[in-house]
Amino acid sequence: MKRRDFIQQTALTIGAVQFSNLSLAIQSTADFPDVRVPESQRKFRSKAVEKIVNEIKANAGNKELAWMFGNCFPNTLDSTVDFNIIDGKPDTFVITGDIDAMWLRDSSAQVWPYLLLCNDDKELQQLIKGVINRQTKLILKDPYANAFLKDETQKSKYWDSDITNMTLGIYERKWEIDSLCYPIRLAYGYWRQTGDLSAFDEEWFMAMKLVVRTFREQQRLEDKGPYHFERKTSRAIDGVPLGGYGYPVKPTGLICSTFRPSDDATFYSYLIPSNYFAVTSLKQLSEIFGTTGKHENEIKDVLQLANQVSEALKKFSTTYHPLFGKILAYEVNGFGSFNLMDDANVPSLLSLPYLGAVKVSDHVYQSTRKYIWSEENPFFFKGKIATGIGGPHMGVDMIWPLSIIMKGMTSQNEIEIKACLDALQKTHAGTGFIHESFYKDDPYKFTRKWFAWANTIFGEFVWKVYRENRRILS
Repeated sequence: MKRRDFIQQTALTIGAVQFSNLSLAIQSTADFPDVRVPESQRKFRSKAVEKIVNEIKANAGNKELAWMFGNCFPNTLDSTVDFNIIDGKPDTFVITGDIDAMWLRDSSAQVWPYLLLCNDDKELQQLIKGVINRQTKLILKDPYANAFLKDETQKSKYWDSDITNMTLGIYERKWEIDSLCYPIRLAYGYWRQTGDLSAFDEEWFMAMKLVVRTFREQQRLEDKGPYHFERKTSRAIDGVPLGGYGYPVKPTGLICSTFRPSDDATFYSYLIPSNYFAVTSLKQLSEIFGTTGKHENEIKDVLQLANQVSEALKKFSTTYHPLFGKILAYEVNGFGSFNLMDDANVPSLLSLPYLGAVKVSDHVYQSTRKYIWSEENPFFFKGKIATGIGGPHMGVDMIWPLSIIMKGMTSQNEIEIKACLDALQKTHAGTGFIHESFYKDDPYKFTRKWFAWANTIFGEFVWKVYRENRRILS
């Protein structure tokens, strides 16, 4: 089916807007219809974002990629943010798209690319500051929860199925290391870009101290800690065995993560990419603590924890593969068991340089990268249309565009970057947006029409290429 025919025959839900006949929305050409949320219904408008959209549309030779960028890069602002002033402070609630809840991870990643534009758009800066403020409240509410509802009096749909310390206003209480790393990354990036320290008030420091305490609890050096999770479900990836604590681990200094960034349960609780992310985040946190001149004890505590996790990673994160040599494992248990794979969701092993956790040139990372993008990785899928990585969340043969984007974002090879862009261009199924996953042989079989994280990070990728090597977009 051709793109135009697909668009004319399919009703797409984009944001909260239902287009029953997209042919009526065509404003430019029949090939590239206007599929953004109508301007009058957009949640937030940034003059700086619109300027970049127009610039790339005007200058990129590949008009389809430029059109996709114009749809995807502003998608978070168009359709997912709710910005207010609460108690005199900016407050921004960010949903993921078609799930009406705020993930600490997704909300951070969704606004991350806009940081570069904050100095040119103070309203955009306030919106991102509002995300930091809202995340502070959410962490203080429950540092073990990964997703929250806007209405703090509302019960989650999982209220009756999840056996954990659920409270009102929590959507899901899946403990994931990265849920606490991403808010630090966003806060650090905000500070470094704007120089603004006003978001780091007493509540924020309280939340960050709680982050450190939670990481220490989940090192499980003396006991299993306070967190447990079970769900009444037939999906094994949602359940946690042995009373909700997971399979045993040997105390090593690494931090346990009961769930992966895909929201799937870990097999071995020491999730290596998330522990790398934690080390980076803790070092960033120590820098922010250092700006106050009155958190010397906290700085020592944070750096001690970072060093402890870092040393444990040196001892326990690698194994030897017969084809690729020394590589990073995805999960370990400290007893000598390794889970060799990678998952498309970030943090992944593939994404470590993107997160500032390792250098692209690191020889172990490069060996791991070759393993990840090979048939030795059980979640590497090669189809008629595209090649990429998936994960247990959507099952076999379902490729996540996040993996293709991340391969391009961490590549220094022009041919490889171009191939990633080509793959993304071929697999948006005529919609102009990036999806959660698609079947390896047919991109029209996809999941989640409205997945703002994937849209925004695709925009981040295209904008990076535009800044660094524009001819790739020709």
